[in-house]
Amino acid sequence: MSDSSRSDPSMPNSSLSMPAADRAEGGVDPKLLEILVCPLTKCPLEYDADKQELISRAAKLAYPIRDGIPIMLPEEARRID
Repeated sequence: MSDSSRSDPSMPNSSLSMPAADRAEGGVDPKLLEILVCPLTKCPLEYDADKQELISRAAKLAYPIRDGIPIMLPEEARRID
């Protein structure tokens, strides 16, 4: 294996340094939104861009998104009807 074929550890990981244009409103990575599930029910979540929340219909909870980071703690979630 040549030195040029090895990855450079000083270079940022492309999956971690995503351009802002590729992120959902509020700075949430769309790929992250695809894989996140409710920590209680393991069901898919719905993204509410206006309220900056991830909604779990099964658990009737809305998880907040703060500074582009989903807060996936049930005690931080808002109850919904």
